[in-house]
Formats: sequence, C-alpha cells, structure tokens
Amino acid sequence: MDPRPPASYHSAMGDTNKTEAINALAQAVLAGERRALGRAITLVESRREDHRREAALLIEQLQPKTGRSIRIGMTGSPGAGKSTLIDTFGSNLTAAGHKVAVLAVDPTSTRTGGSILGDKTRMGRLAQDTNAFIRPSPTGGTLGGVAARTREAMLVCEAAGFDVIIVETVGVGQSETTVADMVDVFVALALPGSGDELQGLKKGVVEIADILAVNKAEGTNAPRAREAAGDLQSALRILGARPDGWVVPVLAISGLANEGLDELWQTINDFCKEGAKTGSLVARRHRQAVIWFHAILDERIRERVLAGFEDEITKLEEAVRGGGKSAAAAAEEAVSHLLR
Repeated sequence: MDPRPPASYHSAMGDTNKTEAINALAQAVLAGERRALGRAITLVESRREDHRREAALLIEQLQPKTGRSIRIGMTGSPGAGKSTLIDTFGSNLTAAGHKVAVLAVDPTSTRTGGSILGDKTRMGRLAQDTNAFIRPSPTGGTLGGVAARTREAMLVCEAAGFDVIIVETVGVGQSETTVADMVDVFVALALPGSGDELQGLKKGVVEIADILAVNKAEGTNAPRAREAAGDLQSALRILGARPDGWVVPVLAISGLANEGLDELWQTINDFCKEGAKTGSLVARRHRQAVIWFHAILDERIRERVLAGFEDEITKLEEAVRGGGKSAAAAAEEAVSHLLR
C-alpha cells in the first residue's frame, strides 16, 4: 500500500491553503465521512516531513473529540482465530447499535518490505457492515506488532464517531506491551489442546493481559478448551494478585460458532467500569499519552540525528556485513562520527 495521500489530495494542499485544507479534512472526519476518514489515516501514516506536520495539526484539531470509545487490544499466536473472532464479535456489536473500527496490522516482510493486508478478506461480514470500518496497515518494521501510527489512527476513528476501537496485533512474538500501552483493555487469545495455552502465551503476555480467552471452543474442541482455560487459571494463581486488584478472568469462547462472545463483551465492560470507578482507567490513558510522546520523540530525534549521515552509515553496514568490523565497533564509530 502506498503510504502517501492520493494526488488529488496533494493538489489541494498548496503552500497557501494547507491550514484550510486540514480544517476541511478535520470537519469531514468529524462528520463521519468515510472517504475523509481513510484520507486522514493515510495522512497520519505518511513518513513525509510535510505530511507529518499536517498530521500533527489534524490530530490537534481532532483530539478534543476523542477519548469516548472503548479501546480493545487483541493478540494471540498465528492461527488463534483473531480475525474470525473480531469479524463475529464486531458484527455482534454493530447489531447492538455500536460503531466499530478495526485497526488490523499485518507484518511487513523484512525481505521485500511488503505486506499481505488481507484482513478485509478474513473479516468479510464486518467489511460489508456500514457501521464498521476496517483499516489494514503494515507494521513497517515497528516493534510490538502494531503500525507506527496506530495511536493516531485510533484517535481519528474516535473523532469520526466510532465508539469501539479494536486493535488486532500481529501476534508473532514481538513486544506486545506496545499495544497494551495504547488500549483500555488487552485481550490475549489461546488455542485449546495444542500446548499454545501455556507455550504460546508467554509469561510476559499473561502478566499484561486483562482478559484471557481460549478461542475455538466449539464442537469437539469444547472440552479441551475448558481444560486449557483451567490450566491458564492455575498459571494466573502462580503469578499472584495484580497491583490494581483485578482478577484476570479466563473465558472459553468461539468466534466461529459465536459462543461466549456476549460474556467477553460484558467482561470488557466490567473491566472498564471498574477502572472508571477506581480512576485506574484515566491514569492508564494519561500514562499512555506520555509513552506516546516519548515514542514520537525518540523516532524524530533518531531521524534528525541520522539525517545527512546515510552514506557513512551505509559504509559501516557494509563493513559489518563483510566481517571487516564488528557491530559494536561500527556502532561506536558511528556515534563518534555523529558527535563530531
């Protein structure tokens, strides 16, 4: 997918009327215009310097109208049924009157730089729902299984009136704390009877999950799913109580058979209501805002510092690749060169 806004959009972004164009785009997003929503997310995902300044202005205008949704993160190893679950779960929510936005992230190939971006195909029913919006985005090599601008995309969707935001992570072993640091409730999925419930869900993921769910608990899988849920419940007891006092529930659900999803939604609401009552939800969002600031700051500093030194960095990369210099020595030389 081309990360740049379409040419017709650029033509309206002349040097003399960029602010007016951003104002118009912001108003269109607030009015819930789907094409404007797509253009706005494309803008915030762009890596171009001028687009980043425009995106910052856009987010500044939209932010007062954000913060009213429930932000849900969903992770799980490949094959855990995340997309099928979200398709059914999201369809249940739109049928109940909610507007659901799904930010589905696909891994970027380290070889070609491309991504499949097939989530709309896997979420066929939800993709046709007028009260749903699915945005597949490549990670672009970003750690945590989320795209570099997922936070901004989430705010754009909230401003457009979506009251449930679901972030589907890659789930391939990257640091899942990244998505946990941008949502209100973090749901981790496991599979029954494959060892996944204990091996795929590592301790770090279990510790940060607010809800654990064993998916594909239908048909002959149902007994194994209940057994897996019991194993996970036992594992949670070993970890001990959480500082916030929340007792992490373990559910047996089926996205395919649409079983246990009402309980999942109720549990998500219970967690958010408890957080609102104790103040932990507000504190969580405040902490996430600071994490967001530091993430952008680190990225921008790195880009600015390395700007103009591409040739030197390339030479050092070649030296490391050829075995003529160790990675540590090359890094020290790069830092010395940059400081000079």
